Amino acid sequence: MLTLRQGSPKLARMDELITRETMVPSADPGISIYVRNKRPAATSTFPPERTVLFVHGATYPAETAFDLRLDGISWMEFIARRGFDVYLLDVRGYGRSTRPSAMDAPAEANPPFADTASARRDVDVVVEHIRRERSVSRVVLISWSWGCAIMGSYAAAHPDKVEKLVQFAPGWLREAPSPTDQGGRLGAWRAVTREDARKRWLNGVPESKRNDLIPAGWFDAWADATFATDPIGAAQTPPVLRAPNGVVQDSREFWAAGRPLYDPARITAPTMIVVGEWDHDTPPTMAQALFARLVNTPRKRLAMIGEATHTVLMERNRMELFEQVQLFLEDGLPQRRGDECN
Repeated sequence: MLTLRQGSPKLARMDELITRETMVPSADPGISIYVRNKRPAATSTFPPERTVLFVHGATYPAETAFDLRLDGISWMEFIARRGFDVYLLDVRGYGRSTRPSAMDAPAEANPPFADTASARRDVDVVVEHIRRERSVSRVVLISWSWGCAIMGSYAAAHPDKVEKLVQFAPGWLREAPSPTDQGGRLGAWRAVTREDARKRWLNGVPESKRNDLIPAGWFDAWADATFATDPIGAAQTPPVLRAPNGVVQDSREFWAAGRPLYDPARITAPTMIVVGEWDHDTPPTMAQALFARLVNTPRKRLAMIGEATHTVLMERNRMELFEQVQLFLEDGLPQRRGDECN
């Protein structure tokens, strides 16, 4: 098996990729979910174990996390170029999905929306869309941060639709408020500045390591792309990204209150958990607590990426994350032409 690393010439020799975008109607009137798909141009049919769906975390959309080219390749492309059919989605209120009318009003004018339950419904309509479009019975789920609660609870509720589950930086019960919780009364949405994003990203990183963690230009590339997905917020001074507060309400009512939002024992798909050594948002202790509760999975793995944060997918050690997850995705699969070393 070939292990791909940054700058690998092997990537240039792989199939060209086809990219498609679509809006999938949600289960609620007037709400549509943005979906992006990338796959090798030379392949049109894929088994369940090669059909992948990404979902994002509590604040930022999927495309600038999973399909942002850094050093020439995104995580989505990395997987697709290994012979996978890869999708991502934005939950309602995020990225290119429908922004409910509550986001057009002042935050305090409406209650929080887009909680884990509604996000799980959004995931289900996209899973059903993929199942119909590709004639597959199950899909592989890859989740980041809050997305782990969405996908974990989805896998627990719909074991017949999940081939494998990857939870990257998962949360669990916490003694302190979530870093996304700004305190006070919760409105429909919250605003995040670029400085807020940078400060949160580097929280927990040793001072001596901060300058080398994010390669030059990568933070600005990510921030420019991410804040551009919210034109209204980006037009403010200073520019902000608006994010729904349903996830923060869930954190207060469940995780910070000592109440699990779902039961990991109900997950029956092979599961991998990955966490960064310096993850301050969802520290390794949470990953370990969740891992211990996966008592009914046929296979489970726990991996820690050294010198990495909650956002390692856009840091200098990102390829370690990609490669570790890829080993899990390809475990038990036959080699496909082009995967072998030349």
